[in-house]
Amino acid sequence: MKLNIGETIKRLRKEREITQEEFAEVLGVSCQSVSRWENHLCYPDIELIPTIAAFFGISTDRLMGLDETKEMQAVNKYLDAFQIAVNKGNLDECITIARKGVAEFPNNYVLLNKLMYALFGSGDDDGNIPEWKENMEKYDAEIIALGERIIKYCPDINLRLEAASRLAFHHILHDRKELGKQIYATFPSMEFCKERQMWWALEKDEELPFLRNAIKQSYEFLKSFIWLLADADVVDAETELIAISKIFELEKLILDGNRPQNAWGDVWLNFDIAKRYALMEDFDNTFRFLHSAVSSAKAFDSRPDEQKYTAVLVGEITERKLDFETSDTRPLCEILRDKWLIHDELDPVRETEEFKAIIKELSEN
Repeated sequence: MKLNIGETIKRLRKEREITQEEFAEVLGVSCQSVSRWENHLCYPDIELIPTIAAFFGISTDRLMGLDETKEMQAVNKYLDAFQIAVNKGNLDECITIARKGVAEFPNNYVLLNKLMYALFGSGDDDGNIPEWKENMEKYDAEIIALGERIIKYCPDINLRLEAASRLAFHHILHDRKELGKQIYATFPSMEFCKERQMWWALEKDEELPFLRNAIKQSYEFLKSFIWLLADADVVDAETELIAISKIFELEKLILDGNRPQNAWGDVWLNFDIAKRYALMEDFDNTFRFLHSAVSSAKAFDSRPDEQKYTAVLVGEITERKLDFETSDTRPLCEILRDKWLIHDELDPVRETEEFKAIIKELSEN
């Protein structure tokens, strides 16, 4: 059986910012001995195992990597509970679950990343979190510390990039835009990302799933950029409307029109288009898309636990209700009624009977 003592020692030593020389001095061994352990050339003497474990505050079994399967099972229980809570928009419960997991497994970067995610999400002004401003300030330093720790020590590059992206955005929300920009500048460009380069190293049976996944990801990226163009207030309302409409066209092109219209984005997309038509005083189309938004909101709130659809370019897609993450505990019909429909762009139609009927329909759902 292969033991992971050296790997564990190296990871824990770096997390505590201890040099090999300092660690060797604590144990009364040579620096060369520590180096040989960490490079898997030999193991520490058995008499040193309890001392090393005690120094790092872990069990001897964990130091030797003997309880990794047990730890993974326990961590997965925390992750499952976390996902259920975030699916319901209960970020306070997410924080509690993540803190409990980190207390039990203080060096598990997946749990540390989830804790950072939950703390960051608790400051979301777009959810129904009354204390979101207080949370932003209260958790500011902790979010930074978690992000910097993950970036510096986590061996998983995807977790490091996820934490870095969140940390950069966190700085920007706190008016530290230059710090955020500096972090973003360290990211690899699209030209050298995995999806652009991996193709040449694939085996034949890996090519089709790789291509379909790359197409799906590229579609999501393109859709988000088009939406930014429409929502960033950089073009006029008519151009914004054209841009948003092209999202519908893009979906038909990539997904063959097979995706059920019951996603959160469907509601927002129809609502966004209705707002533009209202600004242009085209009220017939305003109501047409408001009704579509209502239908999509009702479909979202009653969507199945799992749904599948297929398209030529992306193959079979499985969407699970549980995978949806939000900082708002309300049903989407309620959010549409009490939050989105109060936008002042809709003031010209607010007192009409048709608009009042829409509000009533959302209230009855």
